[in-house]
Amino acid sequence: MFNFSMKTLAVTAVFLGGASVAQADVTLRGASMFDEEHAFTKTLREFERLVAEKYDGEVDFDLRLNGELGVESDYVTYLNQGVAVDYTILAPSNMAVFSESIPLMDMPFLFRDLEHWDAVLSSDALKPLEDDLREAAGIVIVGYHGGGVRNLASAEPITNMDELAGHRMRVMGAPIQAQTFSAVGAAPSAIAYNEVYNAIQTGVIAGFENEAASIQNLKFYEVAPHVSLTQHTITVRPIVMSAKIFDELPADLQAAIMEAGAEAGAFGRALESGQDGEKLQAMIDAGQIEVHEFEGREKMLELVQPVQDAYAEELGATELLNNVRGM
Repeated sequence: MFNFSMKTLAVTAVFLGGASVAQADVTLRGASMFDEEHAFTKTLREFERLVAEKYDGEVDFDLRLNGELGVESDYVTYLNQGVAVDYTILAPSNMAVFSESIPLMDMPFLFRDLEHWDAVLSSDALKPLEDDLREAAGIVIVGYHGGGVRNLASAEPITNMDELAGHRMRVMGAPIQAQTFSAVGAAPSAIAYNEVYNAIQTGVIAGFENEAASIQNLKFYEVAPHVSLTQHTITVRPIVMSAKIFDELPADLQAAIMEAGAEAGAFGRALESGQDGEKLQAMIDAGQIEVHEFEGREKMLELVQPVQDAYAEELGATELLNNVRGM
């Protein structure tokens, strides 16, 4: 009877909002926009496994998939309020509504290559951004996933700077994303991720930018079958928790979460960076996409650097940007 009552109390706490904590009984709620096969979901499963392994008490996980709880912009609000979603993986640009500095870690053309990217994410170089996010948004970064290489996907081929000029494309909501693509001549628009497919289909936009896994998983190739290898971003996708939930957890569970987050992030980075080329090739082999080399990437880098510098200066993050560039 006692065990049943404690479980009932825990379940009741879930519906009242926030992680349920009833002595040793904890349930954490997660969200993924994707299915079990997506690297995000696999990384969150690894995170769950590691937390349970490292924590001496009992902890349960309730991970909802396939966008059941909305899209990333919804998750950010839930995390900030400490309701509905306790942990997930997010694009930094989707957190810009609370922390204007956080998109710096994911801005286009920040990383030279995968080695540079992994060195930065394995260090504490981004800690100032983590601290700002916790204070401004109430969101705790516990690890770093990512590794997808983002390219342009479009209804018609975009193969050089002339064809890019005026290209109506979707970008994520952070201003630095629009500023970057405006600098190289495109016409970016920040529209909701779940509206991209229909927006291309109806001609509102002509394309967007994304990594291979998402193009494949959400079947964007049906409306944007041309992929241009701009390789403008190596993704940074923090594994995050609501600070309101995290701060209520026992200290030993907090420690387990931070340790598990770091390890799950390394797992996820290796997974996604390894899968990226495979997924691109799979879509080529299936006749779903046509891949184009992009002429003029060096010109893009030249045009973008002043935008990066101005953005970092505005945020008081020039030293951070220089540190990242110099690693």
